[in-house]
Amino acid sequence: MNTFQTLPWERVWVTGAGRGIGAALAIQMCRAGVDVLASARSATELEALQQSLADAPGKLLIEPLDICQPDQIRSCFQRWQYAGTLPDLAVLNAGTHDPFPVEAFKAQRCQALLNVNLYGTLNCIEPLLAHYLPRHRGHIAVMASVAGYRGLPTAAAYGAGKAALINLCESLYLDLADSGVRIQVINPGFVRTPLTDKNDFAMPALMEPEEAARAIIGGLTGNRFEISFPGRFVIWLKLLRVLPYSWYFKAIAKITGSPPE
Repeated sequence: MNTFQTLPWERVWVTGAGRGIGAALAIQMCRAGVDVLASARSATELEALQQSLADAPGKLLIEPLDICQPDQIRSCFQRWQYAGTLPDLAVLNAGTHDPFPVEAFKAQRCQALLNVNLYGTLNCIEPLLAHYLPRHRGHIAVMASVAGYRGLPTAAAYGAGKAALINLCESLYLDLADSGVRIQVINPGFVRTPLTDKNDFAMPALMEPEEAARAIIGGLTGNRFEISFPGRFVIWLKLLRVLPYSWYFKAIAKITGSPPE
């Protein structure tokens, strides 16, 4: 079903498009007539997605890519520039999740996660800004998470990376004022994906990827800096964000069942 009659972009780059929210975004945009440059490490998943969209008004163009490899990203941009297929909008969605208890804390494990979620996103932003700034136009959306609002159990590395992305986008939003280039941050709650399937606790207000994709596309066409959902869950988390530490830690321990301080 095509929820969106018309969207303002001719071509959109979606990273992490092989599954989950990224795949749902690619499907809904192609069905709305937007061409999608779909990136993921797995060409197999992208090929299956392309076949499922053979009759869609928008084209799904496969770009297998590891965002941790800047050379691969530069090659993509060179091809797109040569072919005249550079994206109007980039949704930097690729990421991973690796929850672990404090007994399993390893610096190398944290670095592996941050290398994808934070540094991989930085690798994508650099060529986008180099392309958009001289043209005084362009739109970047970065997938962070409500887990970046404050610390959560078993999410020391994941939450730190998402908090860094939120702060990064806030800074770039200020730096890009009057540049003609737009940046937004996306902070979803729990969405059913292969990543959240790793969680071993009940996830409140769990959403399906298709529902999340509709919320994201709606937010991308709006004027707000932050795209966050589901609404009631986000309001609760933002209230928790302003609590003093002593109250916050007790509240989170009670909600998640983690050991109290």
